[in-house]
Amino acid sequence: MTDVIFLLLIFFMVTSTFVFPTGLDITLPQSSEQSTIKPSTRVYVDSIGNISAAYAEGDAVPFDDTDALAEYLKVSLAQDTTQAAVAVYADENTRYANIVNVLSAGSANGIKMVLATTPSVKSGEDAPAKSQQ
Repeated sequence: MTDVIFLLLIFFMVTSTFVFPTGLDITLPQSSEQSTIKPSTRVYVDSIGNISAAYAEGDAVPFDDTDALAEYLKVSLAQDTTQAAVAVYADENTRYANIVNVLSAGSANGIKMVLATTPSVKSGEDAPAKSQQ
């Protein structure tokens, strides 16, 4: 009886799908130009203005102010000297002032910031689905 339960356990473990938590639910604005730069440090600004950042495959760390964010970005850039820029993923519904604050913090500290967007929709095509970064 134990061996049957063990086999069933193995069967369900192998056939089940694993659900990995995704990033923040951010709808990116559209742009006709795309950058080839793929920074490993990412800054997220959600639709209500919350700021968080993640380095490489790490979890997003929330920040209350842009000074702490700038320090985090300087440390992450110092760890990876091949990285030239930081990607900013801002929800299309966020206030423009929140994006400007993040970009200003990077500029004041000599950090190159790249605003992430989705490809623009050509006439006759459906809009892309929400991006999960």
